[in-house]
Amino acid sequence: MNKNSVFVLDKNKKQCNPVHPAAARKLLTEGKAAVFRQYPFTIILKDESTDEIKQLRIKIDPGAKTTGLAIVSDTNIVWCAELGHRGFQVRDNLSDRRIKRRSRRSRKTRYRKPRFLNRKRPQAWLPPSSMSRVFNIQSWVKKLCRLAPTTSISMELVRFDMQKMVNPEINGVEYQRGELFGYEVREYLLEKFNRTCVYCNSKDGPFNLDHFHPKSKGGSDQVSNLVLSCVKCNQAKDNQLPADFLSDRPKLLAMIDKQRKQPLADAAAVNATRWKLKEILKTTGLPVEIGSGGLTKFNRKHLGISKSHWTDAACVGKSTPETLNIRGYQPLLIKAMGYSFRQMVKSDKYGFPRGAPKLRQKSFFGFQTGDMVKAVVPKGKYAGTHTGRIAVRKKVSQMTIKSSRKLRSKSVRQMLNWAHYRFELFLKHKAAEYNKIVLDVSEAYTSKTVSWTGEILNNLGGKKVVTGNDGFRLDRDLNGARGILIKSVVEKFSTTLGDTPSVS
Repeated sequence: MNKNSVFVLDKNKKQCNPVHPAAARKLLTEGKAAVFRQYPFTIILKDESTDEIKQLRIKIDPGAKTTGLAIVSDTNIVWCAELGHRGFQVRDNLSDRRIKRRSRRSRKTRYRKPRFLNRKRPQAWLPPSSMSRVFNIQSWVKKLCRLAPTTSISMELVRFDMQKMVNPEINGVEYQRGELFGYEVREYLLEKFNRTCVYCNSKDGPFNLDHFHPKSKGGSDQVSNLVLSCVKCNQAKDNQLPADFLSDRPKLLAMIDKQRKQPLADAAAVNATRWKLKEILKTTGLPVEIGSGGLTKFNRKHLGISKSHWTDAACVGKSTPETLNIRGYQPLLIKAMGYSFRQMVKSDKYGFPRGAPKLRQKSFFGFQTGDMVKAVVPKGKYAGTHTGRIAVRKKVSQMTIKSSRKLRSKSVRQMLNWAHYRFELFLKHKAAEYNKIVLDVSEAYTSKTVSWTGEILNNLGGKKVVTGNDGFRLDRDLNGARGILIKSVVEKFSTTLGDTPSVS
């Protein structure tokens, strides 16, 4: 069964060809590589690689809620993922704050003249909800370029070319009646009406594109006059006027008439960010190929591939190969969580501030919101080992681990960052080599790199052992911990083995 390939770096952190998980497991077992990052899983070789580097292409299918990502070689998918955005959540948060702010100012400054043209937005400004999607994609493209030998990028510039749907003559009759004829409009209406007949709410296809106001009675081919209809309803309606066909269902008539005139919110969100995303991708220095949603669907249908976000990404652009193996691939599910907020102080239900303003400090006790931690609970309701995302607070008792359950740190004995956890294992193995036992590893210090590892190894091996800066170095790229840095120092070592069992 095919799965996402494992990214590989050589000892100089230079990108190598991704390998199958079984090959990566063999390298780790034989001691020829070590784990460099957990998400996405990456290993780092202990020697330089001499293999010929393949040319890989990152493909992106931007979406308002979910973006598809895929890395494609000649005929195979190397890696795939689905990135969930929080753009609509950001929009709702901004709307809630705006409502409270307007209400508060209307009550307290009712006679003040409204501000007018006293704040200027920069050119090509986009709202934070839209930029959230752009930054999510940008950060992952940069991350993938650091982990894989990428030579080019493909992106779907526009999900639905609205201008082309309104005026098909833009690119000439060749495009209008070519292989892509009808794909843009049909896909747009399928998304807009949720693949449901507007007359009977049936989800069983096939569907026809029905002229809501019949062409024989003055209707047009505009997208606003097209609705999705099943074959049975389309034949029953024939060329009747909507008021005659739905005379016994006036509420449904009003709802359809309102919905057909409204633009698709998801398409509007994607169209608003398409050019900004293209400009940002160009800053990587790689050639950027663009394609439309109609071309993506045409490629997917031609290859006989089922529809999903990551398969759409694999079929973006003219660079899509004639054959593409996707059997058995499981996409990595990524979700944008957010780790901070702009609001300086919380407000009550009336919009007035309550409590103290937020602190500038983001890191508490060496942790930052969003870090992956491991909690060992010795007893109680949540006894066991739990791994999840931590939400930091000023007090230890209020810190929360968001995994399958919420675990309060009152019942947590240890909260270890992944990097700290691996460093602890490293120390135990080194101690075993010198026939000594690591009794305690505390989390007292925070540092970008474990620059004092040499001193610790010196204590393990005796004064004659000089390691300097050749020790095991960790940084924030080791396991994908975004904000948390390394916190480890050995406090106690046993000087003799005695009756203490050996460390394996």
